[in-house]
Amino acid sequence: MSRSNRLPLALTCLGLGLIGGFAASQKLIGQPPLAPGNPIPGNQPVLPRDWMSYSAVVKRVLPGVVCLEAKDKTQRAKLEDIDPGFGSGFIIDPTGIVVTNNHVVRDTTIVEVSLQDGRKFTSKDIRRDPKADLAIIKLETKEPLPFLEFGDSAAMEVGDRVLAVGAPFGLIGSVTSGIVSGKSRNNLNLNLYEDFIQTDAAVNPGNSGGPLINMEGKVVGLTAAIKTRSGGFQGVGLAVSSKLAKAVTEQLVKNGFVRRPYIGVSVVELDEATAAQLKTKLGTGVVVSAVSKPSPGSKANLGVGDLITTVNGQPITTVREMQKAILGLPIGQVADIVVVRKGQLFLTKVTAEEQPDNLGLAPPGAGTTAPGINFDALGLTVTDLTQEMATKLGLPKTAQGVVVSGVTGTGLAAQSGVARGMLILQVDKTPVASADTFRRAVEQANREKGAVLHVLRPSGDIDFVILRGQ
Repeated sequence: MSRSNRLPLALTCLGLGLIGGFAASQKLIGQPPLAPGNPIPGNQPVLPRDWMSYSAVVKRVLPGVVCLEAKDKTQRAKLEDIDPGFGSGFIIDPTGIVVTNNHVVRDTTIVEVSLQDGRKFTSKDIRRDPKADLAIIKLETKEPLPFLEFGDSAAMEVGDRVLAVGAPFGLIGSVTSGIVSGKSRNNLNLNLYEDFIQTDAAVNPGNSGGPLINMEGKVVGLTAAIKTRSGGFQGVGLAVSSKLAKAVTEQLVKNGFVRRPYIGVSVVELDEATAAQLKTKLGTGVVVSAVSKPSPGSKANLGVGDLITTVNGQPITTVREMQKAILGLPIGQVADIVVVRKGQLFLTKVTAEEQPDNLGLAPPGAGTTAPGINFDALGLTVTDLTQEMATKLGLPKTAQGVVVSGVTGTGLAAQSGVARGMLILQVDKTPVASADTFRRAVEQANREKGAVLHVLRPSGDIDFVILRGQ
């Protein structure tokens, strides 16, 4: 075949290849094929409606979602992304049991509950669990109310679609969509007990306590906090998992409070320096950092510096695993704990007792917590927020906080990430309005756990900084 004859043939083959490739590309994975001989008239959608809309799920859940407003709260934190003066919740029982976050109702004794159909209820029956940031409100009603069911948060996978329903900025019945961005988020120092689902569904002030819904219309989480630059939606929302919420609310409904086991020891992760000192490898246990007296741990002769490797035969490699192992013990049960001390391995038996109400919440000096943070050792100077400063920072006139005016380079504050120019809004969820109130709040914070600072960075980021003392 001559060169001149081969050229048209090559072009013909190329054309057929392009057509074949184009035809093959039309077979989209997950899209139902069109019926042969049935062209789509006008603007009729290719996909069925349930692929294009969440309306069926929204219609199912919206009647059970409520807006909450505290009626006797006298002081609120300004610029607080999780407490704008109102919040959300949802009904879990037709008799009128509402679930929400504790921080939505933490400073009130009377709350007004608004339903989607316009009905309003006022209640004083508020039962709380600050340690997991959960609460229930009991309503008095003569008629059954619409309600939602808890789903299985553990069954959710990263990438699953979810809806966040609530009252952002007081807009009742708002719905946003997104996916599960992460699971089992903990060690965020927001609550004593944490199990968060992360989502990119838009969450804003007022969403707190509202449900995070799966595509079956069941609750897989309670939207609780946001990581944000501006105080609003930035794509990182946190929701208390339904697994944790269901367990807590069942006890709140039954008992009015939550009973938890404890052994009275605080533990920290095993770092490289401690592992070298103990002549062991990373990931072989957790280190006891404090022992309450009296407590089950002190009675079992556990001491600071002990390396806990197993609980009832279950290997312990992280603080989270230790917490889950202890919380899984029935109150009164004896647990076998394997400990390494000064290179020697031994077994001790600890009887789980009921956790004191103020554990993790009590001020220092109560006998069960470590001493408070020494403010003078932090290398930190703060000044009251003036109106002039607020204007320069672009803050509203009602803003409250203290401005970091100086940080010593070698001080503990600098090591913790505190920087000059930051505006500190809260210490351990307590608003700070002056340098004096900030100092008192820091000095009352637990030295072992550290103080969680809610800060506004000069860049505009609203974030959390953990300030630990020595």
